[in-house]
Amino acid sequence: MQMTLAQALAGSCQDVDRIDAQILLQHVLNVDPAYLLTHPDQPLTPQQKEAFTQLIVQRVNGVPIAYLVGEREFYSLKFSVTNAVLIPRPETELLIDLALARLPPNKMCRILDLGAGSGAIAITIAKHRPKSHVVAVDCSAAALVVARQNAHNLDVRNVHFVEGSWYDELSDERFDLIVSNPPYVAKHDPHLQQGDLRFEPSLALATGDDGLACIKHIIINANKYLADEAWLLLEHGYDQAAACRHLLLENGFNELFSHKDLAGIIRVSGGAVYEREAIKSGLLP
Repeated sequence: MQMTLAQALAGSCQDVDRIDAQILLQHVLNVDPAYLLTHPDQPLTPQQKEAFTQLIVQRVNGVPIAYLVGEREFYSLKFSVTNAVLIPRPETELLIDLALARLPPNKMCRILDLGAGSGAIAITIAKHRPKSHVVAVDCSAAALVVARQNAHNLDVRNVHFVEGSWYDELSDERFDLIVSNPPYVAKHDPHLQQGDLRFEPSLALATGDDGLACIKHIIINANKYLADEAWLLLEHGYDQAAACRHLLLENGFNELFSHKDLAGIIRVSGGAVYEREAIKSGLLP
């Protein structure tokens, strides 16, 4: 007996959220949401039914929707994702807003994205600042495969991807802006065993006992790679803003700030490098 689209959705909703079921069925059929509403009596082929059933089983087992359908929207752009990269999240869009506010649209700026992952941050900035040049670094070759594919899919050509650990593969380059969404979860945090985090690459999520190891490394070494009047912007955990600002202050940054995301959580901190020569000469602390 054949199963209709309406029956498939009704049956799957006993196991998963209805919105998740709709997304998975759309993916199997390669249709938009309106199609499901206007074709409720369309029968599924045996192959479609099997594919949908397998996706529902995986979702019941907790596999993130983004990995099941292979994509996630970020800043109104569609990014391919695999389990080699973190799933782009809405709260990270704040980092993009703050970065673009510091990058004049008609000026050629150099931007460094540390821990590029899927390329969501680097590619989005490059897309909105086509005159600028973005260098995106990640230590994962598998992640960079995804990032390069995303740049190709979105026709973004002003991004250069580099495989390496943080600053290690950079020479004497100077950047007008450094951005990063580094690992900032403590390695023993129980949240790592919950929800989507169970399936995402741990290397991109967790670091050290307090989650600050990568943030410290980025801040302490940033001055060597920043031009005058340049900015460093970092996404961090809900309770790490004060620690980030303290590290920025200790390492010669000015105009320190922390900014809340749409959920009211302090999500991004940063600062600017000014009067570098005065600092070097000892005229400023």
